[in-house]
Amino acid sequence: MKINKLAAIGFALMGLVLSHIMCAKIAYEYCNMLWGIKYLGYSAPANTAFMLAIPYLFVIVTSFALSFIYWKKQHK
Repeated sequence: MKINKLAAIGFALMGLVLSHIMCAKIAYEYCNMLWGIKYLGYSAPANTAFMLAIPYLFVIVTSFALSFIYWKKQHK
């Protein structure tokens, strides 16, 4: 089925785009936290910026899982 192939490719692309967005967002927030610690007196460590990865990772894993499922359905 052509729809399964399109869905598999779409979910894979969505997962890849979200992973790149996640990397950029977390890098920005990490640098922002380092700046805030140095100049504004933030008390939280800069590693707390990695907590933002949790929702992104959930959606990325889900989209890749759906991509895998649709890819398997296509080859039946």
